Amino acid sequence: MDLTPLKAALADVVAIPVTPFAGDGTIDTAAHRALLRRLLDGGVRIVTPNGNTGEFYALTPEERRTVTELTIEEAGGRATVLVGVGHDVPTAVAAAEHARDAGAEMVMVHQPVHPYVSQDGWVDYHRAIAEAVPGLGVVPYIRNPHLDGACLAALADSCPNVIGVKYAVPDAARFAAFARDAGLERFVWVAGLAELYAPSYFSAGATGFTSGLVNVAPGVSLAMLEALRAGDHPAAMKVWEQIRRFEELRADRQSANNVTVIKEALAALGLCDRAVRPPSRELPEAQRAEVADEIAGWSI
Repeated sequence: MDLTPLKAALADVVAIPVTPFAGDGTIDTAAHRALLRRLLDGGVRIVTPNGNTGEFYALTPEERRTVTELTIEEAGGRATVLVGVGHDVPTAVAAAEHARDAGAEMVMVHQPVHPYVSQDGWVDYHRAIAEAVPGLGVVPYIRNPHLDGACLAALADSCPNVIGVKYAVPDAARFAAFARDAGLERFVWVAGLAELYAPSYFSAGATGFTSGLVNVAPGVSLAMLEALRAGDHPAAMKVWEQIRRFEELRADRQSANNVTVIKEALAALGLCDRAVRPPSRELPEAQRAEVADEIAGWSI
């Protein structure tokens, strides 16, 4: 199986679409499709339905399947689809098999949320999922700073379809060491903490980055990628400065408003409702104006 095209697809802006909700609390599928078309029309080439920005943990299994299916339908070959899966092993395997059957090319395995995660157990968890879908590319989502790079290498030894990593530990030095211990050239390294971390992670070996901000302004995220690919650090940092405050609002209070700020910006643009599900919460009125002000000068 030639995984080269999938590896190339990962080395990009990996968009994490939001999941818009209607007034009755259900998924607003019409708005969801419109937002996906906006991403595709804006030049996005890879999307992750059921990512954290899509409120993965607040969706029911049926809703996650719906999001997977409508994303694949809208992508229609215009973009690679990397479906988020997770929870217990049977649930994750079932979601990965559903993604495969629906036409996805890859799955991203969410970080295990079990309070007791051993390194060997981490390998076992991901192996069970990867072995269930040998024809799909598999991308672990790593947020655990204590995980050794050797664990990822061991996983890929038995599962060659593990081709990339979404690395989201906020430590560029740790990332550089982990990537080299696992095999820098063996995997595609995606900076999993979005635009604010992308310049430092690219300098250490990343070739792609995830983005929630891309929902609001695809051109801004793609401009940063273009600068990073060209090795134009000043140009990348110019974008960084432009979006810094917006991303800081998302990261405030241990990222409590990560999704909320994105949806508030989309609401300000008239693209979807600002509603989020608990444990997230809508922004208070005082902060809504700041979000609108931050995006006012962007090329959207």
